[in-house]
Amino acid sequence: MTELMQKFSTDANPTHPNLPPKDASTLILIDRSSGKPKILLGRRHKGHAFVPDRFVFPGGRVDPGDRQMSVSRPLDPRTQDKLMRHTKRPSAAKAQALALAAIRETFEETGLLLGEKRAEPPAAPAGPWAAFAEANVHPALADIHFIARAITPPRRPRRYDTRFFAVDASAIAHRIEGKVGPEAELVELVWLPLDETKSLDLMIITQLALQDLQARIEAGLDPGLPVPFYRVLHGKRVREWL
Repeated sequence: MTELMQKFSTDANPTHPNLPPKDASTLILIDRSSGKPKILLGRRHKGHAFVPDRFVFPGGRVDPGDRQMSVSRPLDPRTQDKLMRHTKRPSAAKAQALALAAIRETFEETGLLLGEKRAEPPAAPAGPWAAFAEANVHPALADIHFIARAITPPRRPRRYDTRFFAVDASAIAHRIEGKVGPEAELVELVWLPLDETKSLDLMIITQLALQDLQARIEAGLDPGLPVPFYRVLHGKRVREWL
């Protein structure tokens, strides 16, 4: 862990405006149906300005509609509490929206709808969430694990306050084809054993999140465990605990 932390670059362009980070979420899907846990990763299109042609977890910015989406089972109170720490205007609604953003972004980038199938559709806002209503899939947040949080260092062109979530692949309730392909945001999806992800050219924070996930799996994915929080303080990258 220390070696990876040392690889973090805090270099920045002093003339670049210090933008406030935008709330974002990402989701790690875990397939534990066989002996070794496998992780879902997507390779980004080479034409993207942000981390082109590299493997990432599905994710993106929080949208206003994420606060309007209904859920079948809410966040574990311990997870909700950690999501609200060191956060401007903390609220249970914001914590829930962060988790829902990870689910929505996963659908938009992979076509996978996560949650529980029911006879009636959930109450959903217009936009991407309408697909959940059409498929009668209700997002279930109780089984989502808060793995890590990271804020992009200051004076970068893009800054995000990203929450890393994880959920078991058994949460896949429905899928829509055509979301992944040569002209899509993600050109391919791969399920890789967790220990084989070390061979990929991943961002440092992605590597750290995978290490944190491994430790969390070994500890039984207990929602009461502390969550690492990576950010820059006084010019140095630090890891705190939520």
